[in-house]
Amino acid sequence: MEGITIKKLIQGFRKEQTKCGIKKMYEDLKVQLEDNGIKMGRDGLFGFARQNDLLIKKTKLYHITTDSKHGYYKSPNLIKDLFPTRAEQVFVADITYIRIENDWAYLALVTDLYSKKIMGYCIADNMKTPMVLQALKMALKNCIYNRKDMIHHSDRGIQYCCTEYAGFAADNNIQLSTTEKYDPYENAVAERINGILKYEYGLVKTIPTLDIAKKMVDQAVEIYNNKRRHWSLNLKTPSFAHIDQRHDYVSYKRGIDKRVKG
Repeated sequence: MEGITIKKLIQGFRKEQTKCGIKKMYEDLKVQLEDNGIKMGRDGLFGFARQNDLLIKKTKLYHITTDSKHGYYKSPNLIKDLFPTRAEQVFVADITYIRIENDWAYLALVTDLYSKKIMGYCIADNMKTPMVLQALKMALKNCIYNRKDMIHHSDRGIQYCCTEYAGFAADNNIQLSTTEKYDPYENAVAERINGILKYEYGLVKTIPTLDIAKKMVDQAVEIYNNKRRHWSLNLKTPSFAHIDQRHDYVSYKRGIDKRVKG
């Protein structure tokens, strides 16, 4: 009976957070385990999940969303050696794809580098500049601090380098920064958030319509910001970390495990 209860708790949690790891999940389930009279630590829950085939199975799918072969000015990489110490100091932006029945949709995200909170997003049936601008405008609207000279980091895609986008950034005292080459580690946080939304919240699947995809994105961002715990945030949620601002920043860059006190 105890095993059945544990399995039901894991499966119930996974209905909302389908790709959450067991050790991270334990932070949310430990009270429920105790309420059911089950004495089990994090490693014990992991062992149970492994024995009962409840661990996450990873999948990968790729689709090109960056067109860097253009004549617009490409800003230098301003965050190459920068480790943020507060929220709304650096925004990272990226575009990912979503499969719609017989077509593609595209999701633009703007994420706070320090707190990992998604500040703005927009989904559309194209990758044109208005989509990424809408995501940035939402991000600015959601700011709660009066930061000056904010840095906006992205890949070298034409959407982020064109005159319209650069002009909007300048008008809002935002410094543009771009990757120096096509290396996902140069925009590692943005790339990781893309993957989390897709593989943990069902956006990697083929979705019937764009309207349904928009509703799924709304729900995914809400859960991600307010319920998903991060190891890099000391198992706090992005929304909490964005306000608390006391965690050590963790770099996702290859070969670097550097933490800076925020």
